[in-house]
Amino acid sequence: MATGKDRQRQLAREHYERQMQRRREREQKAKRTAIIGSTVGVVVVVGGIVAAVALLGGNDPGTEAAASPSASAGQTAQASESTGPKPYDAATGTCDYVKDTSGKVKDVGMPPTKVKTEPATKKMTISTNLGDIVVELNNAKAPCTTNSLEFLAKKKYYNGSKCHRLGNDQFPMLQCGDPTAKADGKSQDGSGGPGYRMAEENLEGAQYKRGVMAMAKTSAPGTTGSQFFLVYGDIGLTPDYTPVGTITKGLDILDKVNKAGVINDSGDGTGAPKQTVEIKDVTIAGKS
Repeated sequence: MATGKDRQRQLAREHYERQMQRRREREQKAKRTAIIGSTVGVVVVVGGIVAAVALLGGNDPGTEAAASPSASAGQTAQASESTGPKPYDAATGTCDYVKDTSGKVKDVGMPPTKVKTEPATKKMTISTNLGDIVVELNNAKAPCTTNSLEFLAKKKYYNGSKCHRLGNDQFPMLQCGDPTAKADGKSQDGSGGPGYRMAEENLEGAQYKRGVMAMAKTSAPGTTGSQFFLVYGDIGLTPDYTPVGTITKGLDILDKVNKAGVINDSGDGTGAPKQTVEIKDVTIAGKS
């Protein structure tokens, strides 16, 4: 028959086990937000992973982005509603892009601030060494992000860059958009950016399911830059990363890259993809 002390020990043990379970759950949740950041020094985005990158966020894919989609020098600027970039102003049809010279910058200038939300969608074609990945951009709901991508595409900002972070079955995304990334499994990729940042868009009800293209960021708001992540599964991220479009062609390419795996597992199942994905050219056309 159990004594009072036995009962106390049992209750204490159960209490301890509950505490450890809650701790594990918190750690797993934090790790999910550590891959889609946009750089390498601040923990921010995805998939059972504690890593410093750019996210799923931007992105680690993937920020919680990516990626994030976590941040490093490139996009660690702490933005706030008062000092950070302002969201799209529908009354004036303008976007706010804020200079950000931290990290590795490929400076091609600043996007025009005046934008149009028509056409509602635009067609983005990412030409890679493995074929074309086509994305229908949501210009109506993410006009500033679409405008930035179009500006960078025209400046050939992405040409010659390599997608530097591949997730896994738990964090199914490919992160791209760092023009300085080597994607060799040795370098600390994810800190490259365009020299400016913007506010996140289209976050209400955002989900990161197979076929979504979203922007990587750091854990701070208003740190979206050039990095993005392409989702080939379903990721349970919080709605903090701009879902800018839907992949209409090329998911088979992502599946192929995923199957090949990573060069060096960084300990969380993610890393530079074994199958090189090099962006040859990016074009964006009016209506998709």
